[in-house]
Amino acid sequence: MRELFKLRNISFNINDIDIFEDVNASVQERDIIGVIGKNGAGKSTLLQLINKELVPSKGKIEWIEEDVKIVLVEQETEAFSSVETSALESTLLKKWDVPSYDFSKFSGGERLKARLANGFAKEAQLLLLDEPTNHLDEESKDLLIEQLKQLTGTVILVSHDRYLLDIVATKIWSMEGSKLIEHKGNYSSYMEDRKQKRRSQQREYDKQQKMIGQIEGQMKELTSWSNKAHSQSTKKEGYKEYYRVKAKRTDAQVKSKQKRLEKELEKTKAKPVEPEYTVNFSMQANKKVGRRFLEVKNLTKAFDKRTLFKDANFTIQHGEKIAIIGPNGSGKTTLVNIIVGEETAEGEVWMSPSANIGYLTQEVFDLPLEKSPEQLFFKETFEARGKVQNLMKHLGFDVLQWSQPIRNMSMGERIKCKLMVYILEEKDVLLLDEPTNHLDLPSREQLENTLAVYNGTLLVVSHDRYFLDKTTSSKLVISNEGIQKHLQEVSPTRNNNQDELRLRLETERQEVLGKLSFLTPNDKGYAALDKKFKELTNQINELV
Repeated sequence: MRELFKLRNISFNINDIDIFEDVNASVQERDIIGVIGKNGAGKSTLLQLINKELVPSKGKIEWIEEDVKIVLVEQETEAFSSVETSALESTLLKKWDVPSYDFSKFSGGERLKARLANGFAKEAQLLLLDEPTNHLDEESKDLLIEQLKQLTGTVILVSHDRYLLDIVATKIWSMEGSKLIEHKGNYSSYMEDRKQKRRSQQREYDKQQKMIGQIEGQMKELTSWSNKAHSQSTKKEGYKEYYRVKAKRTDAQVKSKQKRLEKELEKTKAKPVEPEYTVNFSMQANKKVGRRFLEVKNLTKAFDKRTLFKDANFTIQHGEKIAIIGPNGSGKTTLVNIIVGEETAEGEVWMSPSANIGYLTQEVFDLPLEKSPEQLFFKETFEARGKVQNLMKHLGFDVLQWSQPIRNMSMGERIKCKLMVYILEEKDVLLLDEPTNHLDLPSREQLENTLAVYNGTLLVVSHDRYFLDKTTSSKLVISNEGIQKHLQEVSPTRNNNQDELRLRLETERQEVLGKLSFLTPNDKGYAALDKKFKELTNQINELV
């Protein structure tokens, strides 16, 4: 394959923060390169450098041809319009089921598909994709993979989607510790190769440390003898010359050992294995806020004569963990916006007035981008500031980012800033709209673990089935212009009879709770229904 360009000793920094340094790599025609790394490692910055939007702080990009046609599809854009829609773009828009109404009314998935269709339709020699699977449902991801496999050009894509990287990547660029590691193969082969190299490096380092310990032990022993000989050469008459010679000989041996140690270290230069990048945080609900959190009756919502859902009825009680699922454009984000009062709809929505809600939107432009974390999380006491700075450290931020504007942060780091608000404020209810978009793998895994033990009410919009399986126990399914509430599919390893019983009890309890929602404690029949609700809850808890 013909070479397209080379990265020669590329370095880039922002406001004294080194993003990466001395990056070297080559790109061949028809490569599909997957760029991986933690949030803030410089993946999107690297794409912008290749797209000639930024200039390296040091080094250069050597293009074999100067007029290479490059197209970049960014992670997120506040606005987008396609001036002229080509025949190929129209075909892709139809294939990916992108509606024809205004872009501002699109869902997150529809917006991305519209931009992807536009990018693919330009038939670039070099296509740059930044997180192309964010927001996409499973069907759309499959269509993206199909489209990538059909391309004849070169692709460089930033992604945290392991499946995508395994299916399409021919080469991996891993951004680690301000360096770029180049690997020929897909994600899984890179991770296996990385694991083997880390093991080998650790063995070499352990071997070196053992050798250093042995030589230093010998040097310590010789130094002790030398000091003793020097001491004796000044005290014992008649033996001064003997001990002086002995001391000099021992000193020479120490110097010889020191030189040997220096030569061995110069020869091996084994370094300790860098600790794996980790993220660590937890969330706690401040207090419980009653039995019912939400009651929805006869909810109907339509956009431009297109009905999303109609006559929907469901109840959510405090402590439930609900997945909101459905294809791109089905109305998942719209439903959440209706719940929090940011969108109007026909029907009734009652929410507990004492609920303390945290709503994490998909947006990454709704933060005060000119402010720094220091300004955003202003705390009066040294102890309070220390708590925030410690949390930032556990979330993977650099210490210098405390005083840098949020505008300089990666999309994943912006999501972490928004998460910090809810971590610090101990919200009773969390409404999370695509919370894993933009997050690196360690951050996703920690968010899964955190939400799995979160003791508040949780509603999550996500296309990540593994994430939903781990963090939620019920689901609201939006399909065929309706919203249905179900239990999540249970593990096949569990007892089927027990699962059937639990499902029956849950259904019965939901029915009782629905009747209770129309009554007050003073109404006739309330006491009996309340007693039945408690009995069903106890039976369900015994099955868990």
